[in-house]
Amino acid sequence: MELTMKIKTNRLILCPLGTEYLETTHVYASDIENTKYMVHMPKETLDETREFLIACEKEWQQPEPLFYEFAILMNKIHIGAVSIYLNEKRDTAELGWILNPAYHNCGYGSEAAAAVMNFAKERLNICHFVAYCDTENAASRKVMKKLGLLQTSCSGGRQNRGSSEERQEYMYEMYAESIGE
Repeated sequence: MELTMKIKTNRLILCPLGTEYLETTHVYASDIENTKYMVHMPKETLDETREFLIACEKEWQQPEPLFYEFAILMNKIHIGAVSIYLNEKRDTAELGWILNPAYHNCGYGSEAAAAVMNFAKERLNICHFVAYCDTENAASRKVMKKLGLLQTSCSGGRQNRGSSEERQEYMYEMYAESIGE
């Protein structure tokens, strides 16, 4: 895949997430309050964030990446990330997003996720999208609903990195033929 690839929306540019965004990624990825509902965060050290970004760069260099992590840029400022992780058959993509808290409640997460969904449908022929969130994560539920995903299950067994207790999670889904309808 192209490391210079860009997806443009009305307000945002999405480009491959990599080590050039180390400091700005670490700001939101290490924020305990911002990541309290997330499975793989917070990132505890700058080195841990760097390792993640190096893995992202390596994946972008694959002929057919298994995941796509995009930096979200607004007016050339890195404000967050949005991703899709593909299943083995490459017909289902799991969506994820995170924003710097200074940019919450402005619609950037849903705008970026919608653009990545369109990319996945058009360029990767993805037909099924899923997203998961902690049952207490009202902000992510709002994004999922805005994207048109429907809640399809609630289950236990979720272990958020920043919490010692087992949590509940919602699963949301959408099939590609319903995107943009």
